[in-house]
Amino acid sequence: MKKITKHLLSLALLLSLVAVPAATLAGSGTLNLDKLGVTEIDATLDIGRRSPIETVTRLINTAMIFLGIIAVGIILIAGFKWMTAGGSDDKVGEARKLMTSGVIGLIIILSAWGIAYFILENAVKVTQ
Repeated sequence: MKKITKHLLSLALLLSLVAVPAATLAGSGTLNLDKLGVTEIDATLDIGRRSPIETVTRLINTAMIFLGIIAVGIILIAGFKWMTAGGSDDKVGEARKLMTSGVIGLIIILSAWGIAYFILENAVKVTQ
């Protein structure tokens, strides 16, 4: 079970590292895959042209998405453990603890995102 958990977390990490930047680049529509020159990547990503607050906001959002994927993965693993427990009280208790930890982690992640959003929005208002 530990190997399955490690593999699922590794898969979630890999997908978040590949899918989020790929979706970001694909949504812009200006990336030319035939000519991947430095100037085209720079123009597509607007490196050095974004405000520091926007950069920090994007970093925080990306980190929260990654952590949210991990928390949901933990909850799914706990559900899988619970369903395959076969009536064993020890395994059900372990799955319940894991699910509780995953839900608490998700609540903490959402709270941290809300606090960061509130602070950054007010920082933008104050600095303008």
